[in-house]
Amino acid sequence: MRRSTVFATVGILATVGSLSAQTPAPSPPAAPPPAVETPNAPEPMEDVQTGDHWTYQVRDDITGEVKSTITYTVTDASASEINIRFSLLGNPVVGYQTFDRTWDLTNNGVWRFSPNDGTGIRPPLTVGKSWSFKNTALNTKAGNSLKRSGTAKVVAQESVTTSAGTFDTFKIETTLQEDNAADATKKLQFVLETWYAPAIDHWVKRSSIVRSDGRIRDKSTAELVDYGRR
Repeated sequence: MRRSTVFATVGILATVGSLSAQTPAPSPPAAPPPAVETPNAPEPMEDVQTGDHWTYQVRDDITGEVKSTITYTVTDASASEINIRFSLLGNPVVGYQTFDRTWDLTNNGVWRFSPNDGTGIRPPLTVGKSWSFKNTALNTKAGNSLKRSGTAKVVAQESVTTSAGTFDTFKIETTLQEDNAADATKKLQFVLETWYAPAIDHWVKRSSIVRSDGRIRDKSTAELVDYGRR
């Protein structure tokens, strides 16, 4: 549920009654300033709760076309993990994902990451903070596995506006490489730019570039278009 812009109207002062010939009329009280809410201020959602949801529109940056609209909804949250149900607009099939409390993915139903996929955050966030990660990904259906490693750095604090509102964010740049454990010649490189908003404990924009053999295979951007609390 987006928060719409709310503007308070200013009341009209009543006319002053007739004056006494001997006593000057007291000055009327000053009208209070109008209460104007910040346009599209984000709804506070710092602590994840069941029913929290975020909807993103995913655009293909190569063709400029919108590829999909996807909604993530928290089904339950504990001290150690967050479980998500996700669905694509126009598709009745739903999927499930499990994250740790810093939004590192651990399981998406097909791939299981050990200890996690490394694309989450590392609070407290400050500009200049960086970290590295290594993990393995196991395809639970096909049985193949990947070796993954990468680095991330908080490069800026930026205000980002999407159709869901205006958010104060930390911009995080992440580079990641995947190596096929069975065939070392098969490699993928990823570059992610993530704009994470602490006020809603989620990212409001994420761009990704995927390369294979040094060539771009995919380039896309997801932007938050709706979010809210149950």
